[in-house]
Amino acid sequence: MPSKYRPQRFGWIGDLEKGKNYLTSPEDRLIYANDNYCVLKRKKLSNQIFYLSISSFLSISLFFLIPMLIYDIATLKFDGKDSKSIFIILFVILICFIFIWYSIIPEFYQNLFTRRGSPIIFNRKTGKVYVNESYFFSFRFWYNPLVFLHPNKRRIKEYDWADLHGVAIHNYSPYSLVSDILMVCKPGTNQTIDHIMFDPARNGVGSHLIWGWVNNYMIFDKLADPSRSIYPTDQEDKFKQEIINGQGWPKWMIEAFNATTQDELTNIKQKYQVKQ
Repeated sequence: MPSKYRPQRFGWIGDLEKGKNYLTSPEDRLIYANDNYCVLKRKKLSNQIFYLSISSFLSISLFFLIPMLIYDIATLKFDGKDSKSIFIILFVILICFIFIWYSIIPEFYQNLFTRRGSPIIFNRKTGKVYVNESYFFSFRFWYNPLVFLHPNKRRIKEYDWADLHGVAIHNYSPYSLVSDILMVCKPGTNQTIDHIMFDPARNGVGSHLIWGWVNNYMIFDKLADPSRSIYPTDQEDKFKQEIINGQGWPKWMIEAFNATTQDELTNIKQKYQVKQ
């Protein structure tokens, strides 16, 4: 049975159930939680360093190999069938290398510029979700090459939890890694207009445990225990100082984390003249 969300994502495994979920655990991803909002990190530092090292090595290698191939092709003399065959082989290799480089650059950028675990914030009283992340923190493949000139490009947005729906995808690696994606749908439809990387490249059902925990938290279910957070509830100021401050979060958004009603949220946006 295919995904009910359109367009269906490449590598789709299944749609995730929303609402109360008994498959639940924040693992070590829960940074902070109180009665209004919770914060989860999506990128472990160890994984970030690992993938950054691999993508750096490949990027640097291709940076030198591609010009060498271009030079070989440009200086190749056509004096027989063998030369033409060599030209075709070199040209095909060049295209493959450029294609690989094109796919590596986003991975390099997103690991280099992902900050403090790329936290995602869920406010259960206003039903809002907030992200501040690298533009390249994504499972997409096709990018406008011009955005590669802006490696630190970021996406800072507010979403409605009601419009976000979970989907599990396979990355077809030898390690059978699974990623959970939040599909952003047009209100009241299954037509996706955006996506958020909720939990990337996890073994087995590990990321589904976090999906279950967030769902329980959003409906105030006791299965979502906030006591396992890195920062205790009474250390909100310390959490904001060490995780949020200096990371480009808009002031209105930081205040909106703690909004308890839609009216309070509206007043915050009016205070900072945020366009609705």
